[in-house]
Amino acid sequence: MQILDRLIVILGTGGTIAGTAQSASDGVGYTAAQLRVEDLLAAVPALSGQRLEAHQVAQLDSKDMDFATWQRLANAVQQQLARPEVDGVVITHGTDTLEETAYFLHRVLAPTKPVVLTAAMRPATALAPDGPQNLFDAVQVAATPGAAGVVVTFAGRVHDAVQVRKTHSYRVDAFESADGAIVARVEEGAVRLLSGWPTGGALGLARIVRPAARWPRVEIVMNHAGADGAIVRALLTSGVDGLIAAGTGNGTLSAGLDAALREAQAVGVKVCRSTRCDAGPVMALPGLLPSAGALSPVKARVELILALLGDD
Repeated sequence: MQILDRLIVILGTGGTIAGTAQSASDGVGYTAAQLRVEDLLAAVPALSGQRLEAHQVAQLDSKDMDFATWQRLANAVQQQLARPEVDGVVITHGTDTLEETAYFLHRVLAPTKPVVLTAAMRPATALAPDGPQNLFDAVQVAATPGAAGVVVTFAGRVHDAVQVRKTHSYRVDAFESADGAIVARVEEGAVRLLSGWPTGGALGLARIVRPAARWPRVEIVMNHAGADGAIVRALLTSGVDGLIAAGTGNGTLSAGLDAALREAQAVGVKVCRSTRCDAGPVMALPGLLPSAGALSPVKARVELILALLGDD
């Protein structure tokens, strides 16, 4: 089957890619999530020959992403993937929490069809918006025979959901893969595979049936000069189910923060160490708090939330 014959479903959630500003020269003073996904597709004439469906799942700035939207999005993706005529799904998203949503969908669904998240750093009204190209590329990836798993397509590169991170606040190539784990590149509409498509065991939608308002509370605390653990004790007082420590270097923690986290662990709070570094794993060593492996702090938080949801 040719790429143009493959049915791709586009699910919109808002973000900068759907943002607008009063002036075309304004690339930062815009309002996100103003255009619907149908408007985004209309701005990409090169997709006019592709079999597409469009559905609006949410309309928000991704800095405001929440558990209820994750639940709704995961169910919408699963529903579309279950249709035999659908070959892949593209999700338009904001960049701020895109890596978290991608990892969440990877762990819950681990689909055998491609689920491709894309976004933009510039609003749709910019002089040179990057959204149309990213959306075009995402559709090409989703329509690639043999593609599978959850990936992020951005600035011509295809990233594994597990390793991708937003590493720049402004550039149009704002995403990187830790340790260079890029899946593919999109070059003039052609997808060049560099490694295997991501796979992994799905936890399943049953893991997230609990109402979003009752999901576990997991917070992130950071090690830094002078970290004394007071924030951990404050979180214990307010009620918390899990804590991710964004440690320095190889997940190292100050004596004060380590002591406070061990106090939390002793009263039943789940604790895990990650690193505030942009790449690299945290080694699991005897006598230290549990390691998050190569997961970033925000992805380790998603993993711990899902683990705690499984304790129902």
